[in-house]
Amino acid sequence: MDACKENKQTRLTFSDNELARQLFGEQDGNLKRLADLLGIVVHARGNTVHLKGEDVVVDLSRRVLEQLYGLLKEKYPVYPNDIDYALRILRENHTADLKKIFLDTVFITAKKRAITPRNQSQKAYIEAIRNYDIVFGIGPAGTGKTYLAMAMAVSALTKGTVNRIILTRPAVEAGESLGFLPGDLTDKVDPYLRPLYDALHDMMRFEKVGALMQNGVIEVAPLAFMRGRTLNDAFIILDEAQNTTTEQMKMFLTRIGFNSKAVVTGDITQIDLPTGKSSGLVEAKDILTPITAIQFIHFTRQDVVRHRLVQDIINAYEMLEASRGNA
Repeated sequence: MDACKENKQTRLTFSDNELARQLFGEQDGNLKRLADLLGIVVHARGNTVHLKGEDVVVDLSRRVLEQLYGLLKEKYPVYPNDIDYALRILRENHTADLKKIFLDTVFITAKKRAITPRNQSQKAYIEAIRNYDIVFGIGPAGTGKTYLAMAMAVSALTKGTVNRIILTRPAVEAGESLGFLPGDLTDKVDPYLRPLYDALHDMMRFEKVGALMQNGVIEVAPLAFMRGRTLNDAFIILDEAQNTTTEQMKMFLTRIGFNSKAVVTGDITQIDLPTGKSSGLVEAKDILTPITAIQFIHFTRQDVVRHRLVQDIINAYEMLEASRGNA
């Protein structure tokens, strides 16, 4: 690959024609996406691409394409959303190495899809879960907090480093009083734990998940049912933790036994507790941060990794709320 610059123009030539076609995308869709996001002019011919625009932006585009090409050479499939992720990472840190982020495989799903970090916050989150027994992931929906925690749990179970996975969530709407709902325990809590099921079924075959649950290797339970237990050799995920009370959070954190990991996820901007009730997640953040053996990873809306329209939708609603606040 060679590059030569003249004023505000750059030409990049990629040595592998097939990889270049993959990089450019179907009908040059990836290049068009890059041009739209950065407001530059992009033309491709064969395995050469011409970039024209402001110096800083053209240089950023060059680094994005060069690093994504390097990922393709490592047999990493580049999808349209990867343009967005790469651009966001390199815009924030021009020295970032996408290989160290995107090639950090957490788990290979039953459909042979690799689950990897998509930004530096996710990378930090994964590293924290690997190295610490209790990790808090705090941030908005769509940042991968629960999904990556589930991937780490399934990976740990597959490798035999834990014997079971325990998934729990506060059932705020039912006030933790689930007796009036029909069915057995799983039926009662199913509406509250559905996002965890969805992530689980995305990683493992449906039949295998069912067998593991039947054997107690994977357990789902409302938070209230954690009381009085000691959880050894387990990977425990507490989701929607912003809806725990102080007492519930303390109870959960003191359930952790030997050779166990706990990941607590939540969004402190989406608290559904009754008026007057303090969020256990907010208080935990305030009082546990000084404990160096516990890690807190904070995500922002810039870390959203769902469909690219999700970010636009979040921005649109934030603008609406801001306009109402100024009215």
